Amino acid sequence: MPAYRYLALDGDGRRQRDVIQAESERHARQLLRERGLFPREVQATGPARGTRNRAGRLDANSRTDFTRQLATLVGAAIPLAEALQMLERQSRQAALKALLLDLLGQVREGYTLADSLGRHPGTFDPLYLTLVAAGERAGRLGPVLERLADYLERVQRQRHKARTALIYPLALALVSVAVVAGLMTFVVPKLTEQFIHSGLQLPWITRALVAVSDGLLVFGPWLLGLVLLVGLGVQRLLRQVEWRRRWHRQLLRLPRLGELLRTLDSARLTRSLAILVGSGIPVLEGLQVSRATLGNQVLRDALEAAIEQVTAGTGLGRALDRSGVFPPLLVNMVASGEASGTLDAMLERVADAQERDFNQQVDLALALFEPVLILVLGGVVLAIVLAILLPIMQLNQALNL
Repeated sequence: MPAYRYLALDGDGRRQRDVIQAESERHARQLLRERGLFPREVQATGPARGTRNRAGRLDANSRTDFTRQLATLVGAAIPLAEALQMLERQSRQAALKALLLDLLGQVREGYTLADSLGRHPGTFDPLYLTLVAAGERAGRLGPVLERLADYLERVQRQRHKARTALIYPLALALVSVAVVAGLMTFVVPKLTEQFIHSGLQLPWITRALVAVSDGLLVFGPWLLGLVLLVGLGVQRLLRQVEWRRRWHRQLLRLPRLGELLRTLDSARLTRSLAILVGSGIPVLEGLQVSRATLGNQVLRDALEAAIEQVTAGTGLGRALDRSGVFPPLLVNMVASGEASGTLDAMLERVADAQERDFNQQVDLALALFEPVLILVLGGVVLAIVLAILLPIMQLNQALNL
């Protein structure tokens, strides 16, 4: 049964927005009137069966919460349709409520959960759909959803850690640059103007400060525009696969950042592949699905080449080793897992080790960056203070004479 978003007025004239399940728009309006509401707007939340529903996209947090709650209910032997209905009744988020009503309608019509989730490609990726389908086929939907919820929570923690490692230092650096630029363009010119009119021979550091300040006043807007144009140009270039591949290759060559990015992508790959293989998905299919978890184009290309070799009969460990871009720990543990028949367990251990390594590297980078930035900013401020104080001292000496 389709779902409809509505805007209605209650008996006191207050507006109410929500989602209701009905056979048609007319039926939805009738149900609203039976509830004592006066419908103003009623609109279907999604298209008909066979098309993709892009409305009501969930964010990562809502998707993870939905997965965890559904896993808990299904694991408690509650029928799927009843579990979806329970989640819909307790939901207060309009997008999630619309999604649950759509899923509930499709499940009641006899479609599988995986097929119903596939109508929302903006929320559920191929990895999610593949795991749900495997759980339904094996009759282990509850445990699979539990592992999937654990995976989504790990991905969110990694993403938050990566954003902290990149955004926080970048924001701190930008604020520092903005403060220094403000001093150079608004404060310094007013002070140095007095020194220039005094006729004294200014120290070299003061002359340099005046030159930088004048340059920012004259060329600052042009420089800012150039930086924006370069940024937009780089963004357009990175949309092309070849340029993105070159850029990602250079990133991997950077001393610490490259290793950090390699570790993060490898952890995502091994974690997703471990869940897929542990859920009964063939290794080859698992590799094809896990490829989408890699953010670096070079690693994606290497995994694609490894998939072709595995298709031809080569072992996964050997295929990954030939690429030369994956960490040696991953390669060795995969080869050991293949030999012992415990590939999923080995992949889990590799993922745990790489996530610990990633967290340690991020903590170390943040611990080193803050004092270094403080020292650099302190040096810049000290240079500005000296450039202002030295002429004042010279002026005082000239007046005393």
